[in-house]
Amino acid sequence: MKVCVLGAGPAGLYLSILLKKADPAHEIEIFERNAPGATFGWGVVFSEETLGELRDADYATFLRITDTFARWDAIDIRYRGEVLRSRGHGFSAIARKKLLAILQERCRELGVVLHFETSVEDPAELPEADLVVAADGVNSVLRRSRDFGTRSAPQGGKYIWYGTDLVLDAFRFSFAETEHGLIQTHSYPFDEHTSTVIVECPEPTWRAAGLDRMSEEESINFCEELFARDLAGHRLLSNKSAWLSFPRIRNRRWSDGNVVLLGDSAHTAHFSIGSGTKLAMEDAVSLANAFVRHGHHDRAAIRAALVHYELERRPVVDRFQQAAADSAGYFERVRHHTGLPPRQFAVNLLTRSGRISHANLAMRDPEFVRRADLDFAGEPDRLFAPPPFLTPLRLGKAVIPNRLVVTGEPRGAGLVRTEPIAVSEDGRITPETPVGVGSWPVGEVHESGALVMACLTHAGRRGATRPARYGVDVPLPENEAWPLVSASAVPYGPLSQVPKAAGEAELNRIRDEFASAAAEAATAGFDLLELDFAQGRLLASFLSPLTNPAEDRLRFPLEVLAACREAWPEERPLVVRLTVDDWAPRGATIEDGVAYARAFAEAGASMIHVEAGQTVAESRPVYRRGFLTTLSDRVRAEAAVPTLVGGHLTTTDEVNTVLAAGRADLCLLDVPVEA
Repeated sequence: MKVCVLGAGPAGLYLSILLKKADPAHEIEIFERNAPGATFGWGVVFSEETLGELRDADYATFLRITDTFARWDAIDIRYRGEVLRSRGHGFSAIARKKLLAILQERCRELGVVLHFETSVEDPAELPEADLVVAADGVNSVLRRSRDFGTRSAPQGGKYIWYGTDLVLDAFRFSFAETEHGLIQTHSYPFDEHTSTVIVECPEPTWRAAGLDRMSEEESINFCEELFARDLAGHRLLSNKSAWLSFPRIRNRRWSDGNVVLLGDSAHTAHFSIGSGTKLAMEDAVSLANAFVRHGHHDRAAIRAALVHYELERRPVVDRFQQAAADSAGYFERVRHHTGLPPRQFAVNLLTRSGRISHANLAMRDPEFVRRADLDFAGEPDRLFAPPPFLTPLRLGKAVIPNRLVVTGEPRGAGLVRTEPIAVSEDGRITPETPVGVGSWPVGEVHESGALVMACLTHAGRRGATRPARYGVDVPLPENEAWPLVSASAVPYGPLSQVPKAAGEAELNRIRDEFASAAAEAATAGFDLLELDFAQGRLLASFLSPLTNPAEDRLRFPLEVLAACREAWPEERPLVVRLTVDDWAPRGATIEDGVAYARAFAEAGASMIHVEAGQTVAESRPVYRRGFLTTLSDRVRAEAAVPTLVGGHLTTTDEVNTVLAAGRADLCLLDVPVEA
C-alpha cells in the first residue's frame, strides 16, 4: 500500500512506524511544513494505561520513550495558602521535542520517507496514494479540503503554555486570587531540567487584567510575579508562547474515500486532562491494527479498515471529550468553588472529569481520603470517619441520618421521598396519582429510622395521561380526561390535550390548594416538604420561556412558595424540585436555573432538588451516569444553596464522590425496586 501522511506530529509518525512494522512493503511518505526540531510545546504526559498500549504496539519505540521519562505519582494543589498532596496517580512525561526525535529516528530505521519544511497547501500536491492520512493537527489542510462535517468551538478559558527551569516533583495546580479574578496554573515536570507551566483564566479575567494587551515579555513578567511563590526564584521560559483559546474539534465522519483523519485533525480534548498526544497515538494503534485485520488489497478492504477504525475509536474519543468538557468547564467556573474547605476543594478538583471516584482515590491515596472524610464529617480529630453517604446532614432543625434519598420504601436510606402527590383532582398526572397525603405511612418510615419528604405537584399540561406502564405522556381517552390548565395554551406534546391558560382566579385557587396540602402534610407528620417546579408540570411551565411568554416568570412560583412556607412549620425544611436547564433551544439555561435557585433560596427554600429537561417533549436530554451532577455542582456553588441530586446514581461510590467533592448535599439513589 502506498501511504501519504500529512503532518509529522506524534500521530502521523507513530502510524507510519506501525504500518511499516506490520508490512515492510508499504511505501510511506510523510510531509511536514516545519523543520525536524521545530515544536511549540513543552512536555507530553502519558498514563500507565497508555504506556501499556505503546509497549504492545512497538516495543522498540516504547523502550526509547520510557528510557527518557520523568516519573512521579503526586498531585499538589495550592489553595488558600496550603499545599495539599495526593499520591498514587502514576504519571510519566517526556519533552515533546525528544518524543518527536525518537519517532523520527524510528521511522527512518524502518524506511519511512520524511519530507520536512515541505508546505502542502493543496492536497492535489501530494503524490498519488492508496491511503492519505490527515495528521496535520487542529488546522488541518486536508480536513478543510473536504466535507467531514467539522465543528469547532472554543472551550475553557484563555491559556498560555510556558516552560520553567524549576524541576517539580509533582503535578501542581496553583490558584491565585487577583483583583480581576482567579488565575490558575497547571504545572508538571518532563525532564531533569525543565517543567511545563500552563497559565489559564476565564476570558473576562484575562481582559480585565490587561493580558490581552501585553507583549510576550510583559505576560511573562505578570505571570512570574503572580506565581512567584510557586516558581521559587526560577524563571518562566517562552517558546513563541501566546495566549490561546482551546478549540474543541469534532467531525461527523473521520474518513472520505481514501482520506482519513488522525489525532487532532479528527478530534481534540482539552489540555486540562492531558490526553491529546495519548489519543493521537492510540488512534494510530487502532488504524494500523484495522489494516492488519482487513488487509489493503483493494479499495473495499481499505474502506473496511477505515470504518473499523472509526467504529472502534469514536466511542473512546467521545468519552474523553466529555471528560475534557467537564474538566474545562470546571476550570472556567472554579472561582465559584473558592468557598469550599481546602480538602473538599481538592477532592472536587481531582474528581472533576469523572475519571476518578471516591473509591478510586482511596485506592491511590488512603491517607488523603481518610482525612477528607474526617473533614467532611466535621470531626478532624477522630481516627476514622464514616464514608460521606453515612454522614448525617443537618438541614435547618432536621437531622437526616444519612445522605441517601430513595423514592418509596426506606431500604436503609436517610430520607424517603414520596411519589408525586397532587394538590387537587385536576392536578393529577394520571388517574392513579394520589390526591392529598392522608394515606401515606409516615409512621412506618419513622420506625425504620428515616425521615419522610412529601412531594406536592400539580401536573398542569402534563396531566390526564395514562400510567407510565402504558407509555410516557400517553393522553387518556377524551371521555376519561379532565381539563388541563397551564401558564399558556401550549400542549406538552403533539398528541397532548391543549391546556387553558390559567386566569388570576384559577391561579389563586391553585396557590391555596398547595398551601392547604402543605398544612395537611405538616399535620400528617412529614419531616420535609418538596414543591414540584420541574419537568414541565404546572409550576415549571411558569419558569420557562418555551411555555410562558410573560416577562416575570418567577411571580406565581414565588407566590406558591410563600404560601406553602407560611403553612409549613418554620423549623421543617422546604425543598424546591427545580428544572435548572430546559435542554431545549430558546429554553431556560443553567444560568437561568441558578438565578431561579437563588431566588427560591432567598424566599425560604432550604434546598434545591436539581432536575433538567422534559419542559417540552422535544427537549434534547443528555442522559448518562450522573448526568445531573455538574448542574447540581453549579447550583450549589453559584446560588449558595444546598442541593439534592439524582441522575442515574446507582452506587454508594458515586454518591460518596458527589458528596465528598461538595457537588450536592443529598443524593437520590437510582436502584431497582426489586433490590
